[in-house]
Amino acid sequence: MNIRMALMTSAAAFAAASTPVFAADAIVAAEPEPVEYVRVCDAYGTGYFYIPGTETCLKVSGYLRFEVYAGPDEKGTSDWNARTRAHVQFTAKSDTEYGPLTGLIVIRNNGDNPETTSILDSAYIDIAGFRAGLFYSWWDDDLSGESDVLSSFETLHNSIRYQYENGDFYAGVTVDELEDGYYKPGENPNNFGVGLGVGGKAGSISYQVIGSYDTDNEDGAVRGMLFADIGPGTLGLAAIYASGPNSYYSQSEWTVAAEYAYKANEKWTITPEAQYFGNYVPDLGSFSGDSFDGLGDAWTVGITIDYQIADNLYAKATADYTDPDDADEVTKGFFRLQRSF
Repeated sequence: MNIRMALMTSAAAFAAASTPVFAADAIVAAEPEPVEYVRVCDAYGTGYFYIPGTETCLKVSGYLRFEVYAGPDEKGTSDWNARTRAHVQFTAKSDTEYGPLTGLIVIRNNGDNPETTSILDSAYIDIAGFRAGLFYSWWDDDLSGESDVLSSFETLHNSIRYQYENGDFYAGVTVDELEDGYYKPGENPNNFGVGLGVGGKAGSISYQVIGSYDTDNEDGAVRGMLFADIGPGTLGLAAIYASGPNSYYSQSEWTVAAEYAYKANEKWTITPEAQYFGNYVPDLGSFSGDSFDGLGDAWTVGITIDYQIADNLYAKATADYTDPDDADEVTKGFFRLQRSF
């Protein structure tokens, strides 16, 4: 029995040795997909980065703002009101055979307890000097202080604009849809306006001259602004003439304004400002006349103080006093805290 078992064991060992032996297939892990890290895009200034997998550069910016306003009937019958705003801007740029192609979207949320309003603040396409979409007109530009009135009603329109730029000079023409402006008796909110603008910089002086015509109201306005670096600050001057009430300017028939933004140091800027109005409209919301005839004058003085608390953190306080011939005097102002990014 022992010899038989030995022979069987030897045969089994021989058979196993003569049979090919295959190792189990090795487990090979799939190579990870290559990761394209976000690359900085410095072709259009700071803050841009390439959208992964594309040649489009994107910049995300904005600010958070808290404000407390004070003045007559600031919120219903209250003499003060607090507001909070969140503002986010997305800017996309890429090169084309026609030059840089820009797309911009701005989302703004205004929280005014208990009301919170989210809106598309701006959105436009810009290429080769042509811009189409929802954007602010030249009338939105003003002096750096907060007490001036250099535009009326809404300055944000659906518009088509061409603007030529050459170094420190620009000139352009725009067509604006006017839906939230002034309407003479019998007019409807479906009119449009046409505007021309030139501006630029010459040494320490910058300037802008614009003129816009409201086609439905058949009146327009012309405005000029000038800034000059003088001493430790900047002098700002502005003047407007309106041929009649229109959606671009209806506060008065004419006005002049002046300010001096005194740069006390790297953190503090103090800006006193004054403005005089000829044939002044005290309440634009209830004004329904078709001319400025018979209206009295008005004047305003104010001061704005800006303080940079830290990088991207700013505080602003302003107060102004207005004395119209045809209404009561008004004193108002606000305090603002803003974090930009």
